[in-house]
Amino acid sequence: MSAEMGGAAPATGHPGVDVGVGESAPGSEPVAGEKRSADDVLTLAIDIGGTGLKASVLDTKGKMVADRVRVETKYPCPPQSMIDALAELVRPLPSYDRVSAGFPGVVRKGRILTAPHFVTKSGPGSQEVPELVKQWDRFDLAGALASRLGKPTRVANDADLQGAAVVEGQGLELVITLGTGFGSGLFYDGRLMPHLEIAHQPFRKGKTYNEELGDVALKRVGPKKWNKRLAQAIENMVVLLRYDKLYLGGGNARHVTLDLGDKATIVDNSAGILGGIWLWDDRRGME
Repeated sequence: MSAEMGGAAPATGHPGVDVGVGESAPGSEPVAGEKRSADDVLTLAIDIGGTGLKASVLDTKGKMVADRVRVETKYPCPPQSMIDALAELVRPLPSYDRVSAGFPGVVRKGRILTAPHFVTKSGPGSQEVPELVKQWDRFDLAGALASRLGKPTRVANDADLQGAAVVEGQGLELVITLGTGFGSGLFYDGRLMPHLEIAHQPFRKGKTYNEELGDVALKRVGPKKWNKRLAQAIENMVVLLRYDKLYLGGGNARHVTLDLGDKATIVDNSAGILGGIWLWDDRRGME
């Protein structure tokens, strides 16, 4: 699901963009005498992952205006540590007017409902820590980032965000991200559908899609067995959704060796950042 920003300032002249209502985020006011057009608006796009944190700055067409920066995700990772890490990550990037962030969990109105990677002691596959579960529950990530970075901020599920960058806008399109976990996003005629947490549903042998197709599983069983599992998962999605188009993204999509047929496409992992522009454009229905 998508999220509204925490703290907003009006964006002028940008069609299809609604930065919401409420007080301006600190530092988001225009400089006195400065003339800005829609074409000048720059978006800081952040891709929050269980393995790595990535970011770049995008122009209004979604083109990167700076090289992507990346650091490894460190554990344990309570919310404040995440905010600190992201603030440090984006420090070298050029100035920006607003912020978009993709998060690997259920997000609603900028608040985190589930954070499966970040409630663990030492990362995916490790023991869940009750105190971290408590800290992440309903955490206002959009508001915290807006306060720390001083710009209006919106947060969405990372697979939904990646999908927004790649879908063609025709029929039912399914996006699956293969990385630390198993992410998914669903679009109909280009607009985001309600988020489904397929990753945590039963898949095989009493385990979930996340457990059987995440990065830990890939390293444990190897690419050959992992691809067989992926083939089964895709067939399940065919039966469940009868999609018109499938997109496979995420860092582990490079390990896919299946014959995916003409309904499927492997997309570049940079879509996780490039999708950030769509959080500020209502044509994808991300709000």
